[in-house]
Amino acid sequence: MASEARRAVVLLSGGLDSATALAVARRDGFACRCLTIAYGQRHAAELAAAGRVARALGAAEHRQLHLDLRAFGGSALTADLPVPEGRSEAEMAAGIPVTYVPARNTIFLALALAYAEVIGSFDIFIGVNQLDYSGYPDCRREFVRAFEGLANLATKAGVEGGRFRVHAPLIDLTKPDIIRLGVSLGVDYGLTHSCYQPNPEGLACGRCDSCLLRRAGFEAAGVPDPTRYAG
Repeated sequence: MASEARRAVVLLSGGLDSATALAVARRDGFACRCLTIAYGQRHAAELAAAGRVARALGAAEHRQLHLDLRAFGGSALTADLPVPEGRSEAEMAAGIPVTYVPARNTIFLALALAYAEVIGSFDIFIGVNQLDYSGYPDCRREFVRAFEGLANLATKAGVEGGRFRVHAPLIDLTKPDIIRLGVSLGVDYGLTHSCYQPNPEGLACGRCDSCLLRRAGFEAAGVPDPTRYAG
């Protein structure tokens, strides 16, 4: 069992990538405190998925914070804007999509940093990936390293000699590689949720960027896709 001296805060959305990041943290011997943010996202089905994943992967604790970013909007996930559907990989890679939520990972990592400092942890895990076609600027290695520097500059624990580390174990993995890694670590992807616009029953649309990337990832990995699609 992981030592309580090796605590980590894991940002857990309930999606495929964050579930895999949690599994990696557990593999590496950390006692994981999971943090899920209810930020007013239209795909709130992922919140229940985060709870399922945390329980299944043996998280030591799972907290959910409410922070309504719909007050700002600016994204198809937090405002009444259409979610792109049926796009090719080339179209997804062409620019930053309307599903980008302004400063989301900066906000989430700041909350995870505060939680980590309170519980005496110096390790934060986030499931960002810069090879995905989503094009989000806050999923790049440069961003992760910059935030890590900020964490060590702007906290009492960092100033007093501690050393925070932001782990992004999936940063250079393809979606198929992430899925294969998760399967090897016992992740049940049937518990996760990725769709940006699920129906009222929580079934995935199968047409948004997230669904298309997820489906293509399972196909390329040679792993059966456990996702329940609406059509």
